[in-house]
Amino acid sequence: MPVSIDQDAGVSGQPMGKDPTGNAGLWSLLKQDVRCVFERDPAARTLLEVLTTYPGVHAIVLYRIAHRLWCRQWRYSARFLSYLARIWTSIDIHPGARIGRRFFIDHGSGVVIGETAELGDGVTLYHGVTLGGTSWSKGKRHPTLGNDVVVGAGAKILGPITLGHNVKVGANSVVIRNVPEQRTVVGIPAKIVQVDKVANLNPYGVDLNHHLIPDPVAGAINCLLDRIRLLEQAVGSHGCLPGGIQPEDECDDCEARDVCESESPDHGEAIALQAVQPGE
Repeated sequence: MPVSIDQDAGVSGQPMGKDPTGNAGLWSLLKQDVRCVFERDPAARTLLEVLTTYPGVHAIVLYRIAHRLWCRQWRYSARFLSYLARIWTSIDIHPGARIGRRFFIDHGSGVVIGETAELGDGVTLYHGVTLGGTSWSKGKRHPTLGNDVVVGAGAKILGPITLGHNVKVGANSVVIRNVPEQRTVVGIPAKIVQVDKVANLNPYGVDLNHHLIPDPVAGAINCLLDRIRLLEQAVGSHGCLPGGIQPEDECDDCEARDVCESESPDHGEAIALQAVQPGE
């Protein structure tokens, strides 16, 4: 994304990218914001329902107006309008933030978007998401999200980092480093757990399956269990009793036997084929 100096971005001289909405009119942006609700929320039934009962839509409408005031140097009016929006919707969007087209906030409660945050087109945020800053500097201090990014409930994205296009962030993750496009991240701090893009598109071509993510902790435990089996085979022992070589040597009071004896679908067969025989 090209970076330029824009005096209307917030603090004078603050480096931020170009406004992702370009010269689009306010009504055009609002129509796209409302229309995308039906593409991403199966609970949405009628236009009246969306306009009157969706706090995410209310927050976006008020943000669009406040952002226009902010860019025209009506700073207090913009901040006061965003303050009223926060009271009404429990969603805090700074009017200086730059948000692209087709922005959707599902449920919405507890969402915070900082002043220098930048969001591309088609971004989806779930409740409790924070796009926060990590510096006292008045320059760029909030995240930049590419197009079609999905951020799960409770996730925190902190600092002037960049998430590429089509990135998915698992619920309650804390992202503190840049994420390349087409990646899925999860954890505290967040780590990349999915490299290849997985297509799970709905009829509108939107992929909201941010729950389909591997479990890195379970994967690490499975690797350890596989290594234990390999070592037991190498020394000719079995079970958890000293010198045990038969299945009946297992501990009677072990509640994790089913877990330990189950083979990992990812590693079990491969490790068994590579088992080192004693004396080799």
